[in-house]
Amino acid sequence: MIDLTIEEITRSAGGEWLGDPALLSARPADVVTDSRDAGRGSLFIAIRGERTDGHRYIPDVFAKGALAVLCSEKGAEGESRILTADVMDALRSVAAYSRSRFSCPFIGVTGSVGKTTAKEMIAAALSARFDTFRTPGSLNGQIGLPVSMMQLRSGTEAAVVEMGVSLFGEMSRLSELVRPDHAVITNIGDAHLEAFRDREGILREKAHIIDRMAPNGAVFVNGDDALLSAASFGRRTVRFGLGENCDIRAEDIRHEQEEFTCRITAPGAAFRVRVPAYGNYMVYSVLAAAAVGLELGMSGSEIAEGLTTYSTVGHRSRVVKTPRCTLIDDCYNANPTSNRAAIDSMFAFPGRKVCILGDMREMGAVSEKVHREIGRYAAERGVSAVITHGEEARRIAEGAGGIAVHFDRRADLLAALADLILPGDVVLVKASHGPNFADIVEAIENLDK
Repeated sequence: MIDLTIEEITRSAGGEWLGDPALLSARPADVVTDSRDAGRGSLFIAIRGERTDGHRYIPDVFAKGALAVLCSEKGAEGESRILTADVMDALRSVAAYSRSRFSCPFIGVTGSVGKTTAKEMIAAALSARFDTFRTPGSLNGQIGLPVSMMQLRSGTEAAVVEMGVSLFGEMSRLSELVRPDHAVITNIGDAHLEAFRDREGILREKAHIIDRMAPNGAVFVNGDDALLSAASFGRRTVRFGLGENCDIRAEDIRHEQEEFTCRITAPGAAFRVRVPAYGNYMVYSVLAAAAVGLELGMSGSEIAEGLTTYSTVGHRSRVVKTPRCTLIDDCYNANPTSNRAAIDSMFAFPGRKVCILGDMREMGAVSEKVHREIGRYAAERGVSAVITHGEEARRIAEGAGGIAVHFDRRADLLAALADLILPGDVVLVKASHGPNFADIVEAIENLDK
């Protein structure tokens, strides 16, 4: 249940309540923008998009027991509707009102790769001392972030908010909404190149996270990222990483398949942490968490305690020991930076390495080039087999050469899995979210069952 009442939502949205006045004191069970997620007590936000109009599904959500709908169309007499001229403007207004009720530290997290992981890692660390709110899942954009902010709960002592953009101008709007006290930028990689063109464009847009940041706040950046390390934000900047230029560093890193340990050093502090996370790149999220925790006055032991509670979200570097193989389910998103990191991290496990790779979306004019490069990288790194599916992923297979096999049809790939994956293999499944490789993951999990 969210803290806001229907009356607060209606007032902050600048809307008109058309339902039973007795419901104004009620609180929605949750806030949803997809009618399929609606249930008893839900507040449904009816958004008009490019492909569909949420208003079409209002009867469906009421049939499921929704408490109310935020929309721009009148319905039947007495229906529980918050009527507003512009649903998106109203949604942002309600989210801004929700944010205004809190004076605790807000940590904004952005970057090309690893935003959700860093957000979860920071929240885990802070939870050892603070009642910590984190934005759920990957609700980080122009719709998802306002929905997340509406879920802020009373008693929150720190909030970690993921902020994602795919077009120029979006980060300023998110910064206006979140008003972060501190900001974390995980890296600047090859993501959303179709819109941003190059890494410099990505940095310019990500840097707008500080537009409404508190004047005495800190910007925490990956000091091993060349662009971030050299950037000037006009704010106090704390660099984390492995290099000598970093303020917060990790030393003596030891990977033990599904977890790792390291020693974190910072001015006036040094402590060891053990984190239940897989992947070489995870150390940067741990360092970001340590940097934020130290900024908020936590001790090293508190940070270490909090980090032990970290768990992955959805299809992100999820390691599954199946009867046939070690499966690395990382099919939530993909770009050249994250693909290389995922391939590198496979080698923490013994066994023959197999990559099942799909399209990397929004690569723009360089799409063909970067897909071929990933194939070549996998081959040069020592991967034994590369299996691809998707129009753009065909170029990965071309780059990988003789170790690759490409499938035009998903059904053919699924049918061939039992022959392509050998007992004891380490299998990485990675693609952008759009191609939805979840059924491939499921099929691998069921091999030999």
